[in-house]
Amino acid sequence: MSIDREGPIPPYRQIATILRARIEDGTIAPGRRIPSMVALEAEYGVARDTLRKAVQVLKDEGLVHTVTGMGGYVVDKAAE
Repeated sequence: MSIDREGPIPPYRQIATILRARIEDGTIAPGRRIPSMVALEAEYGVARDTLRKAVQVLKDEGLVHTVTGMGGYVVDKAAE
């Protein structure tokens, strides 16, 4: 998927929506790592700050948690 840079929805929100859909449809399984900042940067051509905001949205929603030096992981609600 690509993002619409000229649309009314900020790129970080669009990326959060894309990642949320991947989590919800099982493309990124619970307990698994979301794509790295480097991979997302290459995929969407946006700044890391934009990606950090997108991940923060998912963290705020309780879908992702981050591990320092390791990246972001999908929360495994069954393990809680």
